[in-house]
Amino acid sequence: MRAAVMFGAGDVRVKEVPDARLGRQTDAVVRVTHAAICGSDLWRYRKMPASPGGIRIGHEFIGVVEEVGSEVASVRRGDFVLAPFKWSDGTCEFCRDGLPPSCLNGGFWGGELDGGQGEAVCVPQADGTLVPLPMGPDDPRLPAVLALSDVLCTGHHAALSARVRPGVTVAVVGDGAVGLCGVLAAARLGAEHIIMLGRHAGRTELARRFGAVEVVPERGTEAVERVRDLTGGHGAHAVLECVGTGEALRDALDMARPGGAVGYVGVPQDGEGVDARRFYRRNLVLAGGTAPARTYAPELLPDVLSGRLDASAIFDRTVGLDGVPDGYRAMAEREALKVLVRP
Repeated sequence: MRAAVMFGAGDVRVKEVPDARLGRQTDAVVRVTHAAICGSDLWRYRKMPASPGGIRIGHEFIGVVEEVGSEVASVRRGDFVLAPFKWSDGTCEFCRDGLPPSCLNGGFWGGELDGGQGEAVCVPQADGTLVPLPMGPDDPRLPAVLALSDVLCTGHHAALSARVRPGVTVAVVGDGAVGLCGVLAAARLGAEHIIMLGRHAGRTELARRFGAVEVVPERGTEAVERVRDLTGGHGAHAVLECVGTGEALRDALDMARPGGAVGYVGVPQDGEGVDARRFYRRNLVLAGGTAPARTYAPELLPDVLSGRLDASAIFDRTVGLDGVPDGYRAMAEREALKVLVRP
């Protein structure tokens, strides 16, 4: 079969790889119909050291079950399914607590395993991982559903971690797909005033469509001051940090009001620490981390299917499998927000 392989920074190729096949009787093989390139993939695309053998890539996909192991009970051949960005068994103590990213028997797609940006994927722990979908491969709602594999659930996690609730003011740091989904999530949870921090016109226009009422193009200290100006000098009740740098997290903490909360979901990149003295006296809450997409996806799916929660507009370019390398380039150069892949 064919799949995208990354061989180093800026070097993505579509290659022939071994066919996806069952490794254990708890596995399923899924033929991919829809996949995506994630903003978190771009960190590796920009920095990955050269690798002669390359690594498989992609962690957001939907597809049709082609084969199941004898121990798989929740899906069968022909089912249409969503895969969250991490596989999990669904039975360990952390899965039972709603934290499948910490599954004792789980893992991430890609690397030495199949990646979502390919023709098919062997899904370990299929019963605990796959989410059955009440639709077929030609349903026009599928781009909105695909967002549940990662970015929509991650935006939701940021909003919940920041304690977004009816009537509050929210600031969203980061105008990528996760930040935009954070705007959607905050609006869904009843936020009264949503401020998007971003400077790319197409993205900020989309943020307004999703529910933002203010756009702050400044960065750093100027951005913090602007958010405070927009919130009566106090800061936002809830701040969603959707970038992953130390600078973004520091800004997020500085623009939260006393007693507020910051939900951080940006994948940490630079290792820059945050001085607790920046927020200790203001009694801020700092929470977040890896989103439990397998927990959230079934909860959010009805709103996605009804159209109440529609993130499909984040996909502004569609490519076939051969177009994946150029999709990475387009996202890295900000020609595209998020690329939809149709193998």
